[in-house]
Amino acid sequence: MSALSDDERDDDESPWRFGVDEVGEDAPEPETIDPETPEAENVVFVLLGVALSALIFYAAFGSL
Repeated sequence: MSALSDDERDDDESPWRFGVDEVGEDAPEPETIDPETPEAENVVFVLLGVALSALIFYAAFGSL
């Protein structure tokens, strides 16, 4: 939705976010995202997050 009211909007400005040519059968193909190999720094932070989450769950449920 537009933040402008109908009175404030120009006559040429459409209230729709996308045009018909952008969402129909004539729409351009989206760009593909190619997977890459994970970097060591990212892997370390993911594993650290998993270990800390497991520790928190163990501390919370282990004391029951």
